[in-house]
Amino acid sequence: MRRLPLLAALGLVLVLAACGSSTPKAYTAAGTKACLVKKGFTGVTTDAKKVGFIAAFAANGGLQGRSPQGNVITIAFAADPTSVPGIEKEYKRAAPPSLRPHIGDIMSAQRNAVLVWTVSPSQQELSDVQACLAG
Repeated sequence: MRRLPLLAALGLVLVLAACGSSTPKAYTAAGTKACLVKKGFTGVTTDAKKVGFIAAFAANGGLQGRSPQGNVITIAFAADPTSVPGIEKEYKRAAPPSLRPHIGDIMSAQRNAVLVWTVSPSQQELSDVQACLAG
């Protein structure tokens, strides 16, 4: 009879382990690149020399590409969502003074990804990038 409670406890542990962590997986530059190309983005690169200083040093990499409409997107992939405010702060600090009051028009965050556009993105551009992050 002693085996029954032990087996029940072991079964519970296995069920909980199968459920996995409730923390969502972090987005990465490598995982997003191919999807953006499929969506028609050109010049998509993760080359640190081309993505800019801030994105190049982000924990999960950086990415840059041009939408089919010509708008350039740079994405810095932080280690986790708690690191996003630090990256946003660095982008604001690096922005020209005339752009700083309007940076909210071109910068947004989704989970651990900080997106910075050349100009305000269209809804289609934003949807395409968000779909690639989710995929």
